[in-house]
This record gives sequence, structure tokens and C-alpha cells, in this order.
Amino acid sequence: MKISGLLTSAGINIALSVLFISLYSVLRKQPANVRVYFGRRIAEEHNRLREAFILERFVPSTGWIVKALQCTEEEILAAAGLDAVVFNRILVFSLRIFSLAAILCVFGILPLNYFGQDIHHVRIPSESLDIFTIGNVKVRSRWLWVHCVALYIISGVACILLYLEYKHIARLRLRHLTCAMPNPSHFTVLVRGIPKETKESCSNAIDDFFTKYHGSSYLFHQVVYKVGKVQKIMTGAKKAYRKFKHFTDSTIDQRCRAISYRCCLCGASSNSFQLLATGLEQNQGKSDLQDSSLKLDDQECAAAFVYFRTRYAALVASEILQTSNPMKWVTDLAPEPDDVYWSNLWLPYKQLWIRRIATLLGSIVFMLFFLIPVTFIQGLSQLEQLQQRLPFLKGILEKKYMSQLVTGYLPSVILQIFLYAVAPIMILFSTLEGPISHSERKRSACCKVLYFTVWNIFFGNVLSGTVISQLNVLSSPKDIPVQLARAIPVQATFFITYVLTSGWASLSSELMQLFGLIWNFVRKYILRMPEDTEFVPSFPYHTEVPKVLLFGLLGFTCSVLAPLILPFLLVYFFLGYIVYRNQLLNVYRTRYDTGGLYWPIAHNAVIFSLVLTQIICLGVFGLKESPVAAGFTIPLIILTLLFNQYCRNRLLPLFRTTPAQDLIDMDREDERSGRMDEIHHRLHSAYCQFHDTEDIPLEKIQTVGSDEEQGCSSDKSNGKESFEEPRAELSHPTLNGLPVSRLRHAVKSITFLVRLQKRGLSE
Repeated sequence: MKISGLLTSAGINIALSVLFISLYSVLRKQPANVRVYFGRRIAEEHNRLREAFILERFVPSTGWIVKALQCTEEEILAAAGLDAVVFNRILVFSLRIFSLAAILCVFGILPLNYFGQDIHHVRIPSESLDIFTIGNVKVRSRWLWVHCVALYIISGVACILLYLEYKHIARLRLRHLTCAMPNPSHFTVLVRGIPKETKESCSNAIDDFFTKYHGSSYLFHQVVYKVGKVQKIMTGAKKAYRKFKHFTDSTIDQRCRAISYRCCLCGASSNSFQLLATGLEQNQGKSDLQDSSLKLDDQECAAAFVYFRTRYAALVASEILQTSNPMKWVTDLAPEPDDVYWSNLWLPYKQLWIRRIATLLGSIVFMLFFLIPVTFIQGLSQLEQLQQRLPFLKGILEKKYMSQLVTGYLPSVILQIFLYAVAPIMILFSTLEGPISHSERKRSACCKVLYFTVWNIFFGNVLSGTVISQLNVLSSPKDIPVQLARAIPVQATFFITYVLTSGWASLSSELMQLFGLIWNFVRKYILRMPEDTEFVPSFPYHTEVPKVLLFGLLGFTCSVLAPLILPFLLVYFFLGYIVYRNQLLNVYRTRYDTGGLYWPIAHNAVIFSLVLTQIICLGVFGLKESPVAAGFTIPLIILTLLFNQYCRNRLLPLFRTTPAQDLIDMDREDERSGRMDEIHHRLHSAYCQFHDTEDIPLEKIQTVGSDEEQGCSSDKSNGKESFEEPRAELSHPTLNGLPVSRLRHAVKSITFLVRLQKRGLSE
């Protein structure tokens, strides 16, 4: 590819970015889009925009950029949690290290690469991008020591910054665990693999076991039931119906109004329930409400939440082996109540290892299958090969602007379209593994997406273009550094266009929230559905963290070999720093938090990028026959690995468990202040798998006056009962984000009729 093709791709992406950012600065001011661009603030702070016509609403502005830059780390921590701070620190680290790399390599190495051969140079727009890579440097050049020195400086500064960030985030994690309000998960252990005896229930087995072996610290337990999402709602409806059918000797006053709802399609109202007179059933006598109690003994699964008196006791119980059979009485610290993935808790523990192997094989097959579109895209970037394989395109591709568009912009766009299918599939694989929390599922998907993108975007494009040749390379590992050294300078042009398309353009699309904007329009003006204040999307860490780390990998590997990519990467990281801070503060809502566990993933990815860069440079120095530069690179690889091992021993354990010293200090402080009894009392309602339907508070049922004939009189005043739809729907950990609101309304309405019937009997 020539510089003109790169400029064409850059011009297209710059135009799209400016357009999207300008549209965003206007659309965010429109009251109709307030829930798209301020979802978190509306849900948590209850702020609203004015509906008045203001000319400023239709003029692009940059005020949101200033607010995003002025936001402090403490404000991000309070608004979006520790994971958001970790993601922000990844961007800060990238900005710092690649700013240094850009200064060193663009002004120091790029001129050496450009004048590396004694050739006649044409005008820069007509030059090939290969001229700016290390491939243009002569064999046995005396200037290769400059590349080696730059590699040492970048690697050393990267390790120093990485260690400082690691310490800072570890400190924030400890503060997050110790300074927060009493967390129920610190007192709770999730027990799986419970052996169920035929003569006694699972609940009795749990109580006997922990009373016998943890009697001094054991508090109580809560069994997990095999109750699905829709199954629980239907169970609630059955319970309400069982109560309702007993009251057969009286009827509801027919003058009461029926309950009305608005249709979500046309906006018209309809009667959801018709009030029918009930006939007298024989042989009923007095009703016993306890008959409607749900028998769940047969639905108990081999899992339970066990509560302990102190945090330290829960930590000890979660870390030790309970029995000589590691597959029974398996204990882990419980996730936070809002983070529990209820539908996976009833999975048998013995089948989890089979699920992990199956998902691993599925991920590998999917990664290999994805090489097919990568091979096709690789062919698009090679114009000569494309003309040979598709001769009928020769006339079209001979046009200057068409060839620049095909080689400079089209390959990365097609690849980006294929990549949209990766994240949902990896989320599915992570769900099938059986994680016990939403955050664990998303973190597992993050690792899978990272491995996938590194393999298919980096290695899939570097190690030639066919699956067979890649397998041949893997069969001879000793040749991998040489193959990478030959291929990366050639593929640097594709990586630059990929940064432009998947980096700049995707950030603008993220800012615009295209899918959310379209769905908001359809829901509000076509389906005529009411506003859903509860649904606010959470930040997609499983897609954004791998994307940032992949760009970091491209930056490290190309910094010395093809430094022309660094200015484009710097623009991406700076734009991402602004965009992501704005989105975390305004758009996304934090429902659960891993406590900074994304940082070890980022640390390992950076270390891998550094070691891979050093291995590739070792191969390049070998091809260029520079024994001095190659010899000095080997100690650098060893030092980087030693630094990584030091971080694993010094800082990584703080991310795997909580220090016992801090937990004991927190327990003693709560005991001295007298808060321990209150904490124990709150534990009874901390992990609520489902709520009993008969205890639903109907706070919105009011008695109002009427000018017409009064009906449905109450004890205190004449009037009629009007049913207002509650804003806050039934709270259930397994119902979030599912289209089951109609069933919830049915349960509420049936319960309301039961209350009316009971009131009629009392009169």
C-alpha cells in the first residue's frame, strides 16, 4: 500500500469521526434522547432535561469534552466502580508509554528506516509504506544499535509504569474492600457438591455438617432451589389463584372498574381482566391459606449459601478443603448479592469440568473457523493477488481511487463487521462454563475475546494468509521469530488501517450509541411503549478491554519495526480516554463489580506484548545480521520475565484473596461498635432468590373520590379502588433484562383481586 491509500483511509475515518461527534453533541441535548445518553444519571441521580426550546440544543458544542477531562478518579470510582477506574488506568498507561515511544521512534527510528537503502525516493504520497519500516534497512547496518537502544528504553519505562499502576490499583482494591459498607459477601460462603441423603433433606444435611465442623462460627444457611425465571412467576400466579379459589361464597362488587393497560403496539387501552361473578362451590368450608404454600423440597439443588459470624471465619471456610473428596462440600466466597448468576447455581458441580473442556474446544474450533474471513480479507490487502484470482476486477482496480479504497479501507471494514459476532458467542461460551456470578462470566468472556483477537487479528494476518501455512509455522516453533520478523513489517500497513477503522470509527460509534438511539426511537414512537427506567446498559468490559489491549500489542510490536503506526494509536488512546470517561459517567450503570480483577488481565497482556516484541526484534536483528543487537536483546527478554515473576509474587495475591489481617481488623471494629448484630440481621435478607407473592406490597392502591355512584366502599371512606401501575416492578435477581413484564403484571393483578376478596370477607 502507498501513502495515498493510507491517507484515503484516514480521510474517510476522520470525516466519519467528526460527523458522529458533532451529531452526538447535538443529539445528547434533545430531551427525547435523555435515556440514551444519560441512562446512568437518570436511573441513579433522577436528573431530567428541560423540554423547552433552546437554540443551543441544536448547535454542536465541546462542553462534554471539558467535563470528561475535568472528572477526577474519585468521581469515576463513586459513579462507576473500581472496574471503571482500572479501565481508565489502562488508557492512561497506554497514553504515557506510547507518547514516549512516538517521540523516540518517529523522530529517531523513522528517518533511519526511510534512508536505510541507497535508492531514489519519489514524492512521499507516492511512496510505499514499506519504505518506513525496518525492512528498508540494509543488512549489517551500523544503525541497528539505535533500534536496540529504543527497545530497551520502551521496555524499561513500560515495566516501571506497569509496576506503579499495579501498586496503585492494588491499593485501591484494598481500600475498596475495607472502607466500604459491610458487604454480605464477606460473611457468606457458597457451598456446592452437597451430598444429599435419601432420608433427610439438603437443608438438614447442611445444618448438621456445619454445626459439627464449624459450630463456633456457623450462623445459618439458605438453600438454592431449581426455580427458573418464568417458572417462578407462574408459581406466584398459581399461589394467588389457590388463595382466590377458596373465597367462593361472595363476589366482587361489579361496579368496580376493571384494570386497564395501554397496548405496546398501537397505544390503545384495553381491559386486561374482566370481573366475573364466582359461583358457590360445595364442600369448601373454611379455607386454609397455608395450602398454597409452595413445596420446594423436591426442587432443592446441591448448593447453598452458608453464613458465618465473622469475615475471617467465612474466608477460612472458603479456602480450606472440607472433606477428603474434593468434589463434595466445595466452598467458595459468595459473590455480591446483585452479582449472583442464579440460573447457574443449580448446575451439578461434577459436570463443571466437562463444561469447561467443551467450551474450550468450542472456542478453539470457532477461532480456527474464523480464519476463513481473515484469509479473504488478507487477499483484499494484496492488490496483485486479487487481480490474478479475480481477473474481471482488473479494469476496476486499475482506477487510482478504487484501488486506494479497496486496499486502504475495505479490508478493515469487512473484518470489523465479522468481529461483531465474536463477543456474543464468547459470552455464550462463558455462560455454558457455569460461572456463579455475572462478573465472572464477563471476565471469562473478556479473556476469550482477547485470545481470539490476538490470534485472528494479529497472528492470523501476520503468518501469511492461509490456514495451512499457519499450521506449518506452528509445527516448527523455532522458525516463529524469523517468520514474524519477516511478516510484521509487511503487515504494518493493514494494522494502521485497522487502527483507523476499528479504533477511531468505533469510538465515534460508541459515543453515538447507534443501537440505543434506534431502539429508543422505535420504542417511543412506533411501539408506543412507556419508558423503562430500570433498564440501563452496563459497560461492555468484555469487548472494550480486549480491544484496547490489542491496540497496545500492535503499538509495542510495531513501535521499533514500523513506527508510523504510533501517531494513529496516540490519537485513538486520547480519543478513547475522553469518550470512555464520558460514557462511564453518563451512559452505563454499574450493577456489579469485580473489584479490579481486570488489571491482572491487562498486566499479563502487556508483558506478553513486551516479550513478543523483543522476540520479534531478536529475529529481525538476526535477519539483518547484527549479532551485537541480537545479543543485547536476549538479556532484555530474561529481565522482563523476571519482572513479571516479581509482580506475580508481590502484587497478584492481593487480587486473588483478601488479607486476613484486614478482615480481622474489620471484625473487631464491628464488634467494638456493636454493629455485628445488625449485620447478622441483614444477612437474612441479603441473598433472596425469589420473593413470596403473598407479601407483595401494593403501595399504589389508593381510595379516591368520585362524582358518580360510589362503589366498592372501604372501611373508612366511600370511593372506589383504582389501580395505579407501580413504577418499581418486582425485584428478582433472575428477572433483570428479560421480557417477562406481562407476567409480572398478571401476578400483581391477581394478588390485587385476592386482597379485594379478603377485604369483602372481613366486612
